[in-house]
Formats: sequence, C-alpha cells, structure tokens
Amino acid sequence: MLILVTGGAGFIGSHMVTALTGAGHEVRVLDALLPAAHRAAPAIPEGVDWRHADVRDARAVADALRGVDAVCHQAAMVGLGKHFADAPDYVSCNDLGTAVLLAGMADAGVGRLVLASSMVVYGEGRYACPRHGVVRPGPRQVDDLSAGRFEPPCPRCGEPLAPGLVEEDAPLDPRNVYAATKLTQEHLGAAWARAAGGRVVALRYHNVYGPGMPRDTPYAGVASLFRSALARGESPRVFEDGRQRRDFVHVRDVAEANVVALTRVDGLPGGGFRAYNVGSGEPHTVGEMAAVLAVACGGPAPVVTGDFRLGDVRHITASSERLRDELGWKARVGFAEGMAEFAVAPLRAG
Repeated sequence: MLILVTGGAGFIGSHMVTALTGAGHEVRVLDALLPAAHRAAPAIPEGVDWRHADVRDARAVADALRGVDAVCHQAAMVGLGKHFADAPDYVSCNDLGTAVLLAGMADAGVGRLVLASSMVVYGEGRYACPRHGVVRPGPRQVDDLSAGRFEPPCPRCGEPLAPGLVEEDAPLDPRNVYAATKLTQEHLGAAWARAAGGRVVALRYHNVYGPGMPRDTPYAGVASLFRSALARGESPRVFEDGRQRRDFVHVRDVAEANVVALTRVDGLPGGGFRAYNVGSGEPHTVGEMAAVLAVACGGPAPVVTGDFRLGDVRHITASSERLRDELGWKARVGFAEGMAEFAVAPLRAG
C-alpha cells in the first residue's frame, strides 16, 4: 500500500515511517515542520516521498493524496502548551487541519484512516470508591492543589478513591485545550466515516517516550522534559507529589500499533469508527519514572516540587485489551528496558 503519513517528520511519525517501510509499504510524508516541533530540517529516509506542506493547505493535501491507499494522521500540536493564548493555534493545527485532510480524502476517494488520538480525551481515569463503586470525580480545585491535596475524592462521600485502568467505553471528558482538540478530531473522523463510507481507527496513545523525542520544548511530553534536564546536568522537576500514575509506552510499540491498525482497518467491528487505547499495560508513577531515568543517566536525583498545572489529571492508565484482542497488538518494550535505552538515546533539537 501507499501510505500518507501527515506529521511524518515528527517524533512518533518518523518512527512510523520506519515501521511502515520495514513492513514493505510505500510511504509519502506531509509535514509543515512547525517551529514549535522542528528547529532543523529532518533527515528523510531513502525511498520516502517527502512533501513540505501544511495539512491545512487544501491544494497541498489534494496533491499528497493522489494514489494513496490509506492515511496515518499524526500532524498536530501536542502537550498543554504555555498558556491559554495557544488555544487558536491548537484548534487550527489539530481540528482545522483534520477537517481539511478529511475533505480531501472524501474528494480523492481514500477511505482508510488511522488517527493519532490521545488518553487525554478521558480526563481523569477510572476510579472506584469502596462505598459507591466506579465514580467520576470532577476537575480538581485550585484550593486543593495549592494545599497539596492532589488525590481527587469520591464526589459522593469525599473518601479516597482507588485508581484503575480506563477502557475505551469510559465517558470522555477533555479538561484542557489539547484534550478538546483531540476529541474533536475523533468526532470529525467519525462524521467523515459516516458521510463518506470510510473507516477510522483512532489510537489513543498514552505517554509515549523513546529515541528521537524533541528536547527543551514546553510542547514535549514529561519524559522528554526530564531527559532534557538530565542532559543539562539538572534534576528533573516533578510536579505535585510525584505519585500521579501514567502508562509509559515505547514509541516503537506505538509505531507497530499503527502498522497493525492499517492492515486491519477494513475489518473493523462496530461500523466505520473504532477507538483503541495504546499503552504498555504497566502503570508507573511520574516520580518513579523520573527516578529510574535519573539513575540510568547517572544524573542528579529528581526534585519533587509540589507545583501543579491546571488541566493536568491525577491518574490515567490504560487497558489495552481491546487492541490486543481485536487486532493482536501487544507492547513488547518493557519499562526498565525502554528507560535504559531512552537514557542514552539522542534527542531531537526541537
């Protein structure tokens, strides 16, 4: 197949290009090389059809879609950003860009899409109260966070909650601008599938890390921020109390999930849209990740700051059983192995 990878010069996109070519596919890349993600021109793998253009450019998208069998849509602004003033850029890049791409796919008759979604669409993860069972805590309050009360209480009785693994049918509750744009991308994909008879796999990535992450940028994930600090000889600065739980999944496993999804998209259960969590299945705390990475780098120990960011959630860890059961994918890179590699792997200069 000829696969168009939007954002194919980025962190995850570049690994995906490698995985797709390794699986015998032809690959075309469309990437705008936005300064927030790229400070230098990337190396283009031999045999890849490279297009330097923005996914919001309808003419460039139409040209890039010629002869394409399927699309992997990775192009997006990621992370929380620096402040709410970033909101127009997030909406434009992520949602307008997706709409332009989908309109182009409808015109070109390209009917298969694998969409890069995110765990952030869930808001807080899955929680259980000993008295009230599974509950949905509301957004954490500034007064509680300022006082160091980071755990969301049961909304009915106020007692502590036990975090668990979130499944794809959990209620969706985006709690920051980036999260809202990722959910909108899913809705746009589902609407396109209904209108154009297409097929969409939305892969909800959990915390992706690995070689080639961008360094020294506020738009990177927490693993990259910690690794960048250690490369400067500084202690990783861990927000809250460091006990917030995440699922850290290696980028090669994420790339493989995309390859698997592309080969199975025509046989989706339940119609034209299907969402899958992409996680390692091994929850770890942010503090634990920082400590393991610091030891592997031979750098200074992390500092737990007690600081917080509004829009961050406390615990979000994945159940990837649906992806395993329906598409046969399973993460292969373990936490210890992946972090040891990441500690010495090169980072991209933005």
